[in-house]
Amino acid sequence: MKIKTIIAAGILAVTAIGSTTWAQDVLKVGVEALYPPFESKTPDGKLVGFDVELNDAVCAQLKVKCEWVETSFDGLIPALNARKFNYINSAMNITEPRQKVIDFTVPIYDVPSQLIAKKGSGLQSNTESLKSTVVGVLQGSAQEAFVKKHWAPKGVKIVSYASQDQIYQDLQSGRIQAAVQKTPSAVSGFLEKPAGKDYEITGDPLNDPSVLGVGTGFGIRKGDQELKKRLDGAIDALKKDGTISKLTQKYFNADWVAR
Repeated sequence: MKIKTIIAAGILAVTAIGSTTWAQDVLKVGVEALYPPFESKTPDGKLVGFDVELNDAVCAQLKVKCEWVETSFDGLIPALNARKFNYINSAMNITEPRQKVIDFTVPIYDVPSQLIAKKGSGLQSNTESLKSTVVGVLQGSAQEAFVKKHWAPKGVKIVSYASQDQIYQDLQSGRIQAAVQKTPSAVSGFLEKPAGKDYEITGDPLNDPSVLGVGTGFGIRKGDQELKKRLDGAIDALKKDGTISKLTQKYFNADWVAR
């Protein structure tokens, strides 16, 4: 009886340690904080935006502490696979090429991607309209994959940038004539600011799920099934209780929760 009691106590202790360890874990989260309204920084260096509030809600649901690790967008996947953080939360579309090297959570939200150009330019999101123009796009993004697949072979010059802010600066200076990005980023990061008053969204949203993906999720290292299971569970709970819907309406003025 004593031996059985000791073994049972040992099992309970291991179980308790496992759950306590998870509860006290610090999950490190990869982000590029240059893409409002998804993620950006205030003048005093505080991270703000949709993905930041979403991450706070997910970590609260999991009862863990989370810390941000900043890197360039095109460096996020290599850094994840180098174990510099546990998962990516940086407005990253779930696409087939990315799924070959990392896993994703369930889709969390799904927003359109569109062209912006100077008001009255007449530019549209098609190759006939854009043949004599230069279009800027974020390096490593799904939007870059789209324009390189569909527009570049038909004569549209594409310039890739390390940050979205650089794109908007070159759009103002005339070095490029148009830019492609997620619609909320165009609105919050440029069009609603004084610098963007002479510019507008133009043309239809881009459409090719094979490169634009099936929504946005958190990127996870391949094989990390325990973390994926926990994140998926937290995301599902936050969808069901309306948290994610409220956040999309707060930041995007639309209910863009992925169903």
